[in-house]
This record gives sequence, C-alpha cells and structure tokens, in this order.
Amino acid sequence: MKPALNGTDEPGQTVVLGAGDFYFGGGRTRISTLLGSCVSITLWHPRQRIGGMCHYMMTERSRAPDSALDARYASEAFDLFLQHVEAAGTRPCEYQAKLFGGANMFTGSGGKMNIGRRNIELGRSLLSSQHIALVAEHVAGSGRRKLHFDLWSGDVWLAFPEGADAKVRNSHGR
Repeated sequence: MKPALNGTDEPGQTVVLGAGDFYFGGGRTRISTLLGSCVSITLWHPRQRIGGMCHYMMTERSRAPDSALDARYASEAFDLFLQHVEAAGTRPCEYQAKLFGGANMFTGSGGKMNIGRRNIELGRSLLSSQHIALVAEHVAGSGRRKLHFDLWSGDVWLAFPEGADAKVRNSHGR
C-alpha cells in the first residue's frame, strides 16, 4: 500500500531498509522500513535536501578499531551518519532528526528484555551529543511501525496499524 502523498510528489527510487541497514543520499529518493523493537533515526538537511535513515537493532558492541562499521548497532550507525555528513561538507548541527520505533516486543519478560527502551535512550543521547535537533519522535509502546522518509521534502509517513501506547512528540520542522 502506498502512503498518501501531497500533490504529485512521487519518488524516483525507493530504498527499502532491513534490520541493520543504512542509507544516505538525496534527490527523489524515498527510504522505507518496518520496525519493532529496532529504532530508525532519520537525518535531513533542510537546505541541501539530503539525508538518510538507519535501522539499528542493538545499542553497541565491542569493536576492533580496524573493523568495518556495522549499522546493526546504534553507535556504529551514528558513526556512519557522521561520515556522510562530513563527506557532504555539512555539519551535524545543520540537520533535523526524527526518531521512531523501540517497541516492547517482548511483553511477557517483565520488562527485563526491553531492548526498545535502550535503543530509544541511546538514539536520543547520540543526537544530543552532536547538537542535532530532534524535531519529532514516535517511540515505545507495542506493535510494529512502517516508515517512508522522502528525502526531497524531509517528510516521514508513518503507519502504526496495530500499535498501542506510543509516545509521540513533534516540534518545529517537517
């Protein structure tokens, strides 16, 4: 099912992210993903109309300094963002961020396995550490979310069909 679009905005290409995937680019690109306890951060530069999305599963791991970054981990997905931000000749503080996901998919565990909560907390912390404005979030609760992020406008389209109890925050920005 295609999300409702404003006017005649149609993507030139759609990039679908699975768990542990990352994409950064521009143009008429739409990035889509499906989330449970995983978290996605979208970064968007309103003047350059570039940005990206990550889909991380866990917070972090011990990593050898010479090993490749792995976007399954929040800290490493964020490092990938910072590399692309620098390569674009921009600064992190020029971007707007949105945070999604982190549902508690293991409700029978008495909260011991709330991976989603830890993913949300680290996502917020990473953004704050680089002075990136978090302009919206739809996090926690239970259930799956489907996202579509349009790089040409910065708009994020969200479906939360069977979800409940999400925390929603939206401030300035798109």
